[in-house]
Amino acid sequence: MKTLAVRTDRREQMLDVTRHVAEIVGESGVEDGWAMLFCPHTTAAVTVNENADPDVPADILDWLGGQCPRSAGWRHREGNADAHIKAVLVGPSVMLPIVEGRLELGTWQGVFFCEFDGPRTRSLQVTVVGARQHELP
Repeated sequence: MKTLAVRTDRREQMLDVTRHVAEIVGESGVEDGWAMLFCPHTTAAVTVNENADPDVPADILDWLGGQCPRSAGWRHREGNADAHIKAVLVGPSVMLPIVEGRLELGTWQGVFFCEFDGPRTRSLQVTVVGARQHELP
């Protein structure tokens, strides 16, 4: 397992971390297997979605904000109840296939770290499992 440090600079944002996850996969030596990503925070999440158009993450954040407004009279006293709910909706983990040593993503797909209570320095755990390719003698 490797831990990827993620620095956010706004309260809510979706950061494309695809390149960083792909580097970890490449360094692992695994040819075929799975990359398991886990966000160990209760006000952040990880997901896969379109990374070609920056309006897509903006639309996702706008929709989540409409469903869970920050000032909705939540009982949680820390002032970040909306962030906890958004993290539940998006989810703490994703599992991605590795084929021939590379992440197997769709043409427009990217991996996003989703911040709902920033700015902060966060972590994303990446565990790569599968068969390593060994050279035959």
